[in-house]
Amino acid sequence: MTLLPVAQLPLLGLRLGASVLIGAAVGVLVWWVIYSLRSTDLPQVGEWRYDISRINELRRADAFFRLFQPAVQLLAELNRRMFREAMPTMHREIQLSGLPRFWLPEEYLAKLQLLSLFLLPFYAYVLVSMSGPWGLVIALLAVVMTAWFLRYRLRARAAARLRDIKRRMPFLLDLLTLLMEAGATFINALAQAVQEFADHPVGQEFGRVLSDIRMGKTRQEAFLAMRDRLADDEITSILAAILQGEYLGTPLAQIFRTQADVLRVKRSQRAEALAGEAAVKMLLPGLLVMVATVIIILGPFILVFFKAGFGL
Repeated sequence: MTLLPVAQLPLLGLRLGASVLIGAAVGVLVWWVIYSLRSTDLPQVGEWRYDISRINELRRADAFFRLFQPAVQLLAELNRRMFREAMPTMHREIQLSGLPRFWLPEEYLAKLQLLSLFLLPFYAYVLVSMSGPWGLVIALLAVVMTAWFLRYRLRARAAARLRDIKRRMPFLLDLLTLLMEAGATFINALAQAVQEFADHPVGQEFGRVLSDIRMGKTRQEAFLAMRDRLADDEITSILAAILQGEYLGTPLAQIFRTQADVLRVKRSQRAEALAGEAAVKMLLPGLLVMVATVIIILGPFILVFFKAGFGL
């Protein structure tokens, strides 16, 4: 039996301690993941009943929140204090993007921040190996840029979904008109239209209107809630016309037909405006192409001239 030298015992102890710590960390991580995935709903408590229900629904809808709920809520408290003015805008973008309505804006911002922080070790490893100590500073900047990109992606997703809603809304209003003129009630016509457009954002938004009405809200309250969610001038004017027509007793089928025509006219106007902007936007690329073409054609002659002039 070979005995280890006394000088190697401290090194062996350090290795053994490091192995135990790594094993314990892996065990805690595995337990945390299993517990988070299998955890039951939080208990209901009196005055916080609504918030607990919201959190339980969010835990079921989003695995990331279920795994990192303590960290998300801690960062959410900081975001609530630091970015108070930006929260209403972000809340509208969350609603407009089609994300689960159980997200609070400060919580969703915390999720984006955590996703960015999780990339810090990768950024640090790559950039430090490439740039030395300055790579750590660049890695921190990369984390900030990643958080900004995720925030910009949410805004772009909301804008794209709003465009899709405005493009398909005339067709849904036409379908409502045909169904109501055929004798269907507003609720039945809306339910059938929502079923027809179930896979499209416009169907999802009108589905929320239908759900609000079935839960006891009046048509006015349901349409006002839709107006607040979308917060678009064109859709606001259309919903205002629908509410005004209902208040005055105008048949809804006639209102829907009129507003569908208005949406088509506005869509044509937007297309004409984009076509007019395209010519201006193509001016600079066209100019660069012309300059490049001139250089390609005249380049050889210019080189020959310089060689002849300088005796090369």
